[in-house]
Amino acid sequence: MAAAAAAAATTTPSFPLLRRPAAAPATDRHYHLGCSAKPSPLELRHRAARLAPARALLPDRVTPFSFDADGDDHPREECGVFGVIGDPDASSLCYLGLQKLQHRGEEGAGIAAADADGKLKSVTGLGLVGDVFGDPARLAKLPGDAAIGHVRYSTAGASSMRNVQPFLAAYRFGQLAVAHNGNLVNYQALRNKLEAQGSIFNTSSDTEVILHLIATSLSRPLLSRICDACERLAGAYSLLFLTADKLFAVRDPFGFRPLVMGRRPNGAVVFASETCALDLIDAAYEREVEPGEVVVVDRRDMAVSYACLVPHRPRKSCVFEHIYFALPNSVVFGHAVHERRSAYGRALAEESPAPTADVVIPVPDSGFYAALGFAQASGLEFQMGLIRWHYSGRSFIQPSQAIRDLAVKLKLAPVRGVITGKSVVVVDDSLVRGTTSSKIVRLLRDAGAREVHMRIASPPVIGSCLYGIDTPSEGELISNRMDLEGVRRTIGCDSLAFLSLDKLHSIYGDEAHELCDACFSRSYPVLPIVPEPVPELVSAFED
Repeated sequence: MAAAAAAAATTTPSFPLLRRPAAAPATDRHYHLGCSAKPSPLELRHRAARLAPARALLPDRVTPFSFDADGDDHPREECGVFGVIGDPDASSLCYLGLQKLQHRGEEGAGIAAADADGKLKSVTGLGLVGDVFGDPARLAKLPGDAAIGHVRYSTAGASSMRNVQPFLAAYRFGQLAVAHNGNLVNYQALRNKLEAQGSIFNTSSDTEVILHLIATSLSRPLLSRICDACERLAGAYSLLFLTADKLFAVRDPFGFRPLVMGRRPNGAVVFASETCALDLIDAAYEREVEPGEVVVVDRRDMAVSYACLVPHRPRKSCVFEHIYFALPNSVVFGHAVHERRSAYGRALAEESPAPTADVVIPVPDSGFYAALGFAQASGLEFQMGLIRWHYSGRSFIQPSQAIRDLAVKLKLAPVRGVITGKSVVVVDDSLVRGTTSSKIVRLLRDAGAREVHMRIASPPVIGSCLYGIDTPSEGELISNRMDLEGVRRTIGCDSLAFLSLDKLHSIYGDEAHELCDACFSRSYPVLPIVPEPVPELVSAFED
């Protein structure tokens, strides 16, 4: 793998953002530190477009991800971002931070850094962080005291070097690098308009649209350009921008995806998708980047300033960050992840006990704390009855389905001494298509389990995500196709129960309305917009 990644990794040259020259002169506009209660005219048009139900696409038609049908039966987070400014070892720290965020994206990684002269360079590659930057010479190409990095899973048709971030662009005011976690639900509409006006795209990523919007904005300075661009975006975005002298951290107005800020003992400022990455490099957690906020750190004097992008919206933080994505030693949306998962397990035991059970076991690794909470609330023995093997590779590369089924035994091995002759409660964080759960049930029965009771520490997944999570189409979601008894029969367990949505909300109390639970409720905070017809493309070189 390392050899393949070494062949794929490259120093990425900046690409120009070409566009037909604007007819109107540039204007100066400055953003004050604070939020205006009055939305701009552009925001009013944008809001009206989002709320028009006749123009909304069905979620199943706009999910841009290609779910791995033979891999692990969990949704996948699409990206993780990390940035540091004010440390001479910025790129090395970025490398370590990305290693800690590896679970958020395993198919590509990259780092962009600003050197002492203010020149930006980037190195990107396909594969794990350790493979892309396994050769120390690659990090040596990225000197300087400011850097941003990115890990990703590929979106549909996009597992190529061109789509690995950070993107580095050159426009008329200098160089700009960007790393993005999230998904824009109006990406295609924006791209169509930009292409009709002469923009040239180099990738199939929605992130490139953001670069074009910044480059074509008529405002000055860059902060105003970023605010202009973000006013036109709909969906989820946690962004890091790097220039010759500044680092910008931006979060969408709903706060779908996490983004936190910390500081190292030497004063360097750090941004990351999760606090676990701050812990690794001895950076003290300070706070979240607030929804709708942009944080600006000046490289010259390390001054930190803040501005509001758009008027505040109701917070809609992705609850799946707590359920599955984030590492249990992270603090996400102000809550310790392991405590949230333990609370799910306790609530699940209250709602759906298993009175005949002898032992509770988790589906490793993400089911651990929920299973522990279930066992504690039930007064049952907790054991590690399944052992996950982390080095087996992805099962879809096997030559036949029979061999792929055997590969499950390589990924998950039963501990017979815990299981044989026992009535077992198996706790998992979620159930998406049911394929892995059915294999686990067979695995436990083959290991001698007398009974197998499945308990899922989240509600049934009935909707695809639009905001940066790789989920199957709604037709593939087993709970969207079957009732509870149908799901139970399909996966073959003796009993099955999910944590109810009401019980999940009760855990959060007054904060429940601040969660995005669209995958459970199909209540989408931001609907995608059908791209409007655009006129025939006008040549960028036309007089």
